[in-house]
Amino acid sequence: MGERVNAGRRDLPQLLGEARRWFDEGLLAALELRRAEQVSTTQLQLFAVLDEEGTTVSELARRMGVTRQTAHQTAHGLIAAGLLEQAPHPESARQKLIRRTAAGRRAHGEATAILDELERVLAARIGPDGVRALREALERPWGLPVVGRPEDGRPKA
Repeated sequence: MGERVNAGRRDLPQLLGEARRWFDEGLLAALELRRAEQVSTTQLQLFAVLDEEGTTVSELARRMGVTRQTAHQTAHGLIAAGLLEQAPHPESARQKLIRRTAAGRRAHGEATAILDELERVLAARIGPDGVRALREALERPWGLPVVGRPEDGRPKA
């Protein structure tokens, strides 16, 4: 193995995880101050990956990187809170779509406004150029993970 790219520095996945937690904790704290329905970080994640027209539990699980059972339990907690509902799937009688209720759409709008404010706070701390560069790097296609290949990503001959 070659020399580490960032010897003596924390790994990028750790830094990305901490950044995600910064936003999650800020969002949860702001929601609590507004006396909004209390949700977990897993429920926040489900809300973030949910399509406007609704999404199946299997697809939610795939997007969240969790088991179908975890996605199902998470969705049903939000259904019990009145933020989500089940609806018939237009293409499959066996599947249901999970979608936001009117209260869920309001909560999603509120969360989006809070996240916008958190992004403004971050820009004040690390600079607008830093936030812009971060966003551009994260929005750029990364391709599939490459394992056991040389630095150029091509298979070994």
